[in-house]
Amino acid sequence: MGMTLTEKLLAAPCGRERVEPGELIEAAIDLALANDITAPLAIEEFEKAGAAEVWDRTKIALVPDHFTPNKDIAAATNVKRIREFAKKHRIAHFFECSQAGIEHALLPEQGLVLPGDLVIGADSHTCTYGALGAFATGVGSTDLAAALITGKCWFKVPQSIRLLYTGELKPWVSGKDLILFTIGRIGVDGALYQAMEFCGPTIEKLSMASRFTMCNMAIEAGAKNGVIEPDDKTRTFLKGRSARKGVFLKSDPDAVYARTLEIDASQVELQVALPSLPSNVKPVREVKDLAIDQAVIGSCTNGWLEDLQMAAQVLKGRRVAPRVRLIIIPATRIIYRQALREGLMEVFMDAGAIISPPTCGPCLGGHMGVLAEGERAVATTNRNFVGRMGHVRSEVVLAGPAVAAASAVLGRVGSPEELA
Repeated sequence: MGMTLTEKLLAAPCGRERVEPGELIEAAIDLALANDITAPLAIEEFEKAGAAEVWDRTKIALVPDHFTPNKDIAAATNVKRIREFAKKHRIAHFFECSQAGIEHALLPEQGLVLPGDLVIGADSHTCTYGALGAFATGVGSTDLAAALITGKCWFKVPQSIRLLYTGELKPWVSGKDLILFTIGRIGVDGALYQAMEFCGPTIEKLSMASRFTMCNMAIEAGAKNGVIEPDDKTRTFLKGRSARKGVFLKSDPDAVYARTLEIDASQVELQVALPSLPSNVKPVREVKDLAIDQAVIGSCTNGWLEDLQMAAQVLKGRRVAPRVRLIIIPATRIIYRQALREGLMEVFMDAGAIISPPTCGPCLGGHMGVLAEGERAVATTNRNFVGRMGHVRSEVVLAGPAVAAASAVLGRVGSPEELA
């Protein structure tokens, strides 16, 4: 009997030829990640344990990105503590504010995650890196502290769900629409503690940006991880980013899955997730007269250059509707710089947008776009829970960059096709 991609990714780092779903294993990790919210907690537990040094200073990444640039004294204090810890232990991958980006775009960009890696992060959207053919999942700060000391973490091997996508995508449709459609179909607990393996001809044609987006939101279906078999597109993305060589694995033909779900991607329209669950999904054409106060294009889910290019295509020659705030957040400094070179920032500014430095910011109601009571935003972020972007009586509608940009112009949730 063969193994799934996820099972293979977990077998190697625990020194086994095979693992079975449901087994508890202890595995060596290739990278441990924390940010300005979760790292201070892990550092506290690390020090409580009396550890003298970290297990491997080259395999730890500390990325201040949630409340940076520092929004208040508490945020500044957290980053200071991380900075001091990084200096004391000579952490190789501490990204100061001037170097930083949103962690789940920054680490792939920097070549810190490769196919075959096992990555844990004290952030639920660590599952993003599955787009590179790695096993990547979120953990709590206490588990992260243990990993900083030992270089190991425990896992229960998840069952895998095979999600097979076929068909050509409609205009403007991207990975964001595919994953929203999928979550709408299976629910926010439809893949609870399972691996979501995205495959099929549609996935093979998807850009890396769309692949990252899909794996990023696997957690919104309750999944332990999302993963895509690495291929030539993966190789192209990774070229020149790392001196290490990844291990390109794939599922065996006779691998056993908990279930297989087939989706005809040619029938997937532009999607939105209405308040207040990522599973409350509808085609955007079915949403009528839903006014917005704010539109956010960015985040670890849709802050890639491709997303900004799509938004600029919609916004070029147009203006944001009166009383709508459009906030653009490139995911990293490199993406920001390339957007400048391509003239995208000029398009955004001409349209009336506000451009932020790379930060998670409004996604978690942190800063750079917090909502007041009664306000509604359309956002390319990944969660629309009650109070997610600000006041508990505010609302968030999730969408891809084309819909978010069109909505900013229309002043309501709408489609780019309405602007033609």
